[in-house]
Amino acid sequence: MSIAHHRQKRPQLVRQQLLEVAARLSLENGVASVTLDAVSQAAGVSKGGLLHHFPNKMALLDGLFDDLTQKFDQELDEQMRNDPVAHGRFSRAYLAAVLSLGAQTAQETQAWQVLTIALLAEPALRDRWRQWVADRADEFVGTDSSTNCLLVRLAADGLWLADILQSHDIGADERKALAASLKTLSFQ
Repeated sequence: MSIAHHRQKRPQLVRQQLLEVAARLSLENGVASVTLDAVSQAAGVSKGGLLHHFPNKMALLDGLFDDLTQKFDQELDEQMRNDPVAHGRFSRAYLAAVLSLGAQTAQETQAWQVLTIALLAEPALRDRWRQWVADRADEFVGTDSSTNCLLVRLAADGLWLADILQSHDIGADERKALAASLKTLSFQ
């Protein structure tokens, strides 16, 4: 007698596992190598189970985008709650959130690497990121529209990309100094 109908179903765990496997496969072999068959096989989930959560590859990448930006937004909200100065608050939170990406677990770091690479390769994801940025710029136009605040966020993006590409060897002391300089700039 089969016990399949007695197993406890945990759709959120399965969904998260599929996202993690897709991120790992994408990082190891490139975004183009992520197929529904490869993800379902590597995750040990039937293709039907995968299709239940993600009907196609773009839905899988969208799911990864949604998952990571939701976590990023939560980090931003937390950083802003702890900042009593309104001017530049979002920019300082953005800087802190980007800098904290390096302190994440290997899986989270891997997921961000994959998403960043996918943003460069997938026009639909680029559009979604552009919209996320525009929405935040509109939301915080009253406090973070100065040139200095924009410079802080663009520098944070540069640090993010440098970390993902491992293109610069930035020591801990230098990173702290950069963060302090950018934070100071956000108050101006």
